[in-house]
Amino acid sequence: MKKGIIDYGVGESVDIFMLVKSSTKGIASNGKPFLTLFFQDKTGEIEAKLWDASAEDEVSYAAQNIVKVAGEVHNYRGRNQLKIKNLRPKNDHDEVKVSDFLEVAPMTKEDMLEKITQYIFDMRNPTIQRITRLLVKKHQTAFLEYPAATKNHHEFVSGLGYHVVSMLELAKSIAKLYPSLDTDLLYAGVILHDLGKVFELSGPVATTYTVEGNLLGHISIMVNEIGKAAEELELTGEEVTILQHMVLSHHGKAEWGSPKPPLIKEAEILHYIDNLDAKMNMLDRALERVTPGEFSERIFALDNRNFYKPTFHK
Repeated sequence: MKKGIIDYGVGESVDIFMLVKSSTKGIASNGKPFLTLFFQDKTGEIEAKLWDASAEDEVSYAAQNIVKVAGEVHNYRGRNQLKIKNLRPKNDHDEVKVSDFLEVAPMTKEDMLEKITQYIFDMRNPTIQRITRLLVKKHQTAFLEYPAATKNHHEFVSGLGYHVVSMLELAKSIAKLYPSLDTDLLYAGVILHDLGKVFELSGPVATTYTVEGNLLGHISIMVNEIGKAAEELELTGEEVTILQHMVLSHHGKAEWGSPKPPLIKEAEILHYIDNLDAKMNMLDRALERVTPGEFSERIFALDNRNFYKPTFHK
């Protein structure tokens, strides 16, 4: 397999094509502009600084552009960073395309849709089932293509659908241990909790927040979508309000962006499942690049901790 950016260790030289995931302008202490760049390929991403950046550089190295970068991997504050020695935009003779650099979920869209559809089919409450089915059908294409976030977890093509499928499997296992859980409500909450991200995020490539995402956020967007779906289907009743509460409370606490704390048993479980799947994804992706007996880079979303990979791990 071709060597990817996460396969390069500290001190190693890099000379490869990558996609600019994001580009942010800053002003250095000497008053000169610089760019903070995040490059990505199918294996992951790395940060780099382009000092004394010109207005032309801002255009050439904007997000979604392909570049050829040469440099050396350094460790800075517990994270790998690329020290740029040479950087140029892709030219017409370079046989590379954007899709060459996009990390994709380890499951096909067809398989994800089949699994999600089966969970909806198994729902017995007609109100919950019809609202869930309508919203998935309405946003199906984006739902199966978008990442689950811009960074931290499932930030790859089809990451949103893959996150939901993983959470559904978790929910099914937990419901077997605790049969008092209403599986219709729990499964619907899993499927709908992040669906508002098809409005909040710009898409699967060089993902950023939309104006709607910045001003409203995926939680309030989805609460409105559930309300509109209920109106369209001419459905009323407590189920509509409870589904909206599942979405409103899935972040758990106000300081984590949750307008309401979970006040229903299934909402509490949804929060734990969401948190567990997100953290396992972060840990797996961080540790896959670590040699047994060493520590990972700092994981910002996990209290900036370095995680150790035991020597007996494969």
